[in-house]
Amino acid sequence: MNSSVLIESFADFAKLKNIDRPTMIRILEDVFRSMIKKKYESDENFDVIINIDEGDLEILHYREIVPDDMEDIDENIQIKLSKAQKIESDFEVGEEVAEEIQLEDFGRRLVITARQTLVQKVRDLEKDLIFDKYKDLVGEIITGEVYQVLGREIIVVDGDQNELSLPKYEQIFKDRFRKGDTIRAIVHSVEMNNNSPKIILSRTSPKFLEKLFESEVPEVFEGLITIKKVVRTPGERAKVSVESYDDRIDPVGACVGINGSRIHGIVRELQNENIDVINYTENMELYISRALSPAKINRVVVEEDKSRVAVYLDRDQVSKAIGKNGQNIKLASKLIDLEIDVFRELGQNEDFEEDVELTEFSDVIDNWMLEELQKIGLDTAKSVLALEREDLVRRTDLEEESVDYILDIFKREFE
Repeated sequence: MNSSVLIESFADFAKLKNIDRPTMIRILEDVFRSMIKKKYESDENFDVIINIDEGDLEILHYREIVPDDMEDIDENIQIKLSKAQKIESDFEVGEEVAEEIQLEDFGRRLVITARQTLVQKVRDLEKDLIFDKYKDLVGEIITGEVYQVLGREIIVVDGDQNELSLPKYEQIFKDRFRKGDTIRAIVHSVEMNNNSPKIILSRTSPKFLEKLFESEVPEVFEGLITIKKVVRTPGERAKVSVESYDDRIDPVGACVGINGSRIHGIVRELQNENIDVINYTENMELYISRALSPAKINRVVVEEDKSRVAVYLDRDQVSKAIGKNGQNIKLASKLIDLEIDVFRELGQNEDFEEDVELTEFSDVIDNWMLEELQKIGLDTAKSVLALEREDLVRRTDLEEESVDYILDIFKREFE
């Protein structure tokens, strides 16, 4: 293979992969020096001169001229006078001769190996460049195009045709994408897997919602409003705590926009996720009250060890505080980093119609089990059924089997 053809084809391939000129020259020189070492065992007395633009390659072998009658010479570093004078007739003993080595002199096998090595080195370098690029983008939103929809993941390509992965568990359960769709997600993690970069995207991360606020709300982007914390049940509900450093700016109003103009775009992007924007405050009681919105709280009691908090509400506010499948209270607990126990306060003329007090089940459920439920503010069968099984297991000292037993009894009570 002609050296100019080899260099030009490599240069075109490297440019296609966005490899810069100095790196191209370094790769070429490394490969050619590797060829020299294989043929001559050392590359110390060789020069490799490459001109990428012209496609020129010059390999010079430097050797010292010795007398013809000298025995036991090392042909890698020495050359006899008679051979040197065939290159240039006026050479003398003791001088240094630079002999040009043609690419063909290395043999067909070495040249083919060199070509394969060049391609592999570029691909390895490309992988490193992709890894470094996306390592710096972790936590940032990127826009790509859906290339392939698989059962366990969606393959997304960026502007440079790099393949990114959006796993099923990082998708909003309502997401429905087709090949060719534009998709936005956050770069969740970057790792090397079998010497190839694996870029994982996410649409369920709280960081994705935070970055969407940055892109839609100028005051957040400029730092006038800070997002203190984001908690989500992706695709269903989220709570975002915000704070303004400028008294003239209403952080909640700025994030929502006039008639919801700013938050509507975020809600659509998240498949109609219901987003509560909450004004952050150092006043814990007020913060808890805001976190449990839209429920109206009568009073809040924080335990001395500050691990749990008890909130007291009117009967008609309990279901609002707990929310569908316990989502509201679960997100509020995450937002304030405290377990919340809900207690109902009865008015003078209020009764428990259409519900049954826990004490009524003492003949079929052990008292200690009922007491465990009462400890977290549950005093009726329906208030227990309003929570998810996993929440009951997590928030009480009841075994899974006991929770299943209790739920089964309560469900049959209302059938």
